[in-house]
Amino acid sequence: MTTYLGNRLLSALFASSALLWTAGFAEAKSVIHVMHQGDPGWVKAYGDVAKRFEEANPDIDVEMIYAPHDAYNEKFSAAVMAKQLPDVMELDAPFLANYVWSGYLQPIKPLVDKDVLDDMTGSNIAQGTYPIDKDLYAIGLTDSSVVLYGNKKYLEAIGARIPKSVDDAWTREEFEGYLEKLSKLEGVKWPIDTFRGYGIKTEWITYAYGPLLESAGCDLIDRKAWKASGTLDSQACVKALTMMQTWVKNGWVVPTSSGTNQFYAEGQPAALAMGGHWFYAEAAAAMKDNIVVMPLPKIGEKGVSPNGTWIWGISASSENPEAAGKFLSFLLKDKDYRDYAKTQSAYPGLKSFAAESPLYAEGGPLAVAFEQASKTAVARPPHPAYPTITSAFMQAVDKIFNGGDAQEALTAAAKKIDQDIEDNAGYPPFDEQQ
Repeated sequence: MTTYLGNRLLSALFASSALLWTAGFAEAKSVIHVMHQGDPGWVKAYGDVAKRFEEANPDIDVEMIYAPHDAYNEKFSAAVMAKQLPDVMELDAPFLANYVWSGYLQPIKPLVDKDVLDDMTGSNIAQGTYPIDKDLYAIGLTDSSVVLYGNKKYLEAIGARIPKSVDDAWTREEFEGYLEKLSKLEGVKWPIDTFRGYGIKTEWITYAYGPLLESAGCDLIDRKAWKASGTLDSQACVKALTMMQTWVKNGWVVPTSSGTNQFYAEGQPAALAMGGHWFYAEAAAAMKDNIVVMPLPKIGEKGVSPNGTWIWGISASSENPEAAGKFLSFLLKDKDYRDYAKTQSAYPGLKSFAAESPLYAEGGPLAVAFEQASKTAVARPPHPAYPTITSAFMQAVDKIFNGGDAQEALTAAAKKIDQDIEDNAGYPPFDEQQ
């Protein structure tokens, strides 16, 4: 009997220990939520990384939260209102200052592997840095740029000079002269596609068109006084937007209704395309050797190109910041993820990824795009008022492209931006920057 009781007691103790161990393991398992956007290919790539991460880290579960690109900010705002921010979030780089100022993000240097941080390009560091404390709040595998794609056959037909480097970019006079010649060339329906087909309410407007203003000698806002009136509605900006309005009036620009593939569609009706680096993969597949990649033209004294893309941050409210940082480090090193990014002609934001990307290496077809990052790239204004800045600018461009008065539209936009900054008491401590 003693032996029987003893065995039962031992069995019970073992069972209790097993239950306790199991319960303890369950309690120890962390869950991180990752919010992202992207087309189906990127969504699959992120999901596959999450599965590999879970296999390598069985104590951490990853729950992916997808938000459509065009509705991302609305879904993010809903998460803020519900106080349910994800642990890891993808964000568009120019919105970083607003997110940090609002208290949504935390510095990532203590959480992400040092070798990944040391691998960042200067432009990647710039897009993830908050200008007030100079700390890093976000990171990405990639960055971005916009270049001028050309139909080689058409350019040769009009005797156009084809720039080989950023230093060799077309001047405004050359650029507009070629547009006019192309408009008269047989086979060309539109001299240029500026991708109005992306829509007037997308970040593309500010991202791609803003650098033309800066090249012309103005800006979206005075970056020292943080005041738009006197800058966005200055004569330099009015002239630059009037210039683009003239291109539209002349019928030189692919209209919004014609979509985003007229550069390489059947018959190749558009001779030039002012497009993002991501456009290269689809255009080159269709046009083969008939595509040339050139720097953006210099509208004024200097060339300017955009940068910044969707990058990854860790929310300030995350209950598992170490696991979130571990996931980010894993993502950025993941070979299959990098391989997929290369198939999308992804623009390198990490030096090691650049070394793996022959498209951007010297002599590569997108080398001029990578050259722009170090010579002409200017980030969009890093200010908490950026959501208002870009929204007001988009509305102004829409009015101007539809025949509105450029001075009137830009003055209205500048007033709207300044009012937002005034309503927020200057977004301190940005009001102390001079």
